[in-house]
Amino acid sequence: MAERRDYYETLGVTRDASEDDLKRAYRKLARTHHPDVSDDPKAEEKFKEITEAYRVLSDPEKRQKYDQFGHAGVNQQGGPDFSGFGGFEDIFDMMFNGGFGGRSTRTGPQPGADLRYDLTITLEEAVFGTEKEIVIRRHEACDKCGGSGAEPGSKVHTCSECKGSGQVRRAQQTPFGQFVNVTTCRRCGGTGKIVDKHCSDCRGSGKVSKKRRINLNIPAGVDNGTRLRVAGKGEAGERGGPYGDLYVFIRVRPHTTIERRNENLYIKKNISFVQATLGAEIPVETLDGLVKLKIPSGTQTGSTFRIDNKGVPYRRRGDRGNFYVTVQVTVPKRLNNEQIKALTDFAKASGEEVNPPDKSIWDKIKDMF
Repeated sequence: MAERRDYYETLGVTRDASEDDLKRAYRKLARTHHPDVSDDPKAEEKFKEITEAYRVLSDPEKRQKYDQFGHAGVNQQGGPDFSGFGGFEDIFDMMFNGGFGGRSTRTGPQPGADLRYDLTITLEEAVFGTEKEIVIRRHEACDKCGGSGAEPGSKVHTCSECKGSGQVRRAQQTPFGQFVNVTTCRRCGGTGKIVDKHCSDCRGSGKVSKKRRINLNIPAGVDNGTRLRVAGKGEAGERGGPYGDLYVFIRVRPHTTIERRNENLYIKKNISFVQATLGAEIPVETLDGLVKLKIPSGTQTGSTFRIDNKGVPYRRRGDRGNFYVTVQVTVPKRLNNEQIKALTDFAKASGEEVNPPDKSIWDKIKDMF
């Protein structure tokens, strides 16, 4: 079995890190390694690893046991060895399901959940940037009760069960010392408050669901999978905590004729065999408008030409990529008599044998008269 990394090392913090230090480190790593965001094939594994480390170190009881026993103190499968004693199932249940190995019990303000919005834009909008208005639905603090969950004018009392702490602590003496089981107060749900009458708008939850219109500034150069963060536009926090963030994931709709590859754009253009042979100047429709492209004589089909600085802007640089035109030489399927004669004369001058198409029946009739 592979050796597990130290939790402090996993989060990149020191052993004297505060709760805020742990929270900042976890949020930064979680946003980097979340499977929905990262392209790393091991992202899910890394995300689980940092989440496990944060859950342990953010809980005072778990952290104390981890500092004392290491992974064995907080892992149910690899916890302290009580196999020689027997008959202590209650100790296991207390330690791993409600005590220092149980779920974290938090009663203070907590940030709201982040939201995701998928936005589809055109290639032109991705290249030059744009502004969009989107509509989201999120939970906000109830206006009527101010997020308290109590009907205006209703009295709010301190919970008699937890004395306002939101937690219930129960100590149990065991052969291994005293263990404290800390759980969220069931009576008040961890708020520490009891209201006489719940708010009629939010039914005591302190939150209501609302639609919000949000103006987005899409920067030039975004691509498929680009993630834009809009701070404070996520779900409402718990117990007065701040709002979460909104993450907008960009999808660029494929263009009908232009293909994007990173910061460069590509297009295919048909030219005649005469233009390829003698050279020409042809119009090319770029996203910036019409551009004249010079085709040198003797151009072969499949040749690619570059138009500088007409591609996609680099998001962290001031310049742009290039626009590439690949020409395809086309051969006409039908020729008139004048064209046939000109090409036949050209073939004779080149010393080539050709087999000109037969005249049509109408051409033969014309020649008779």
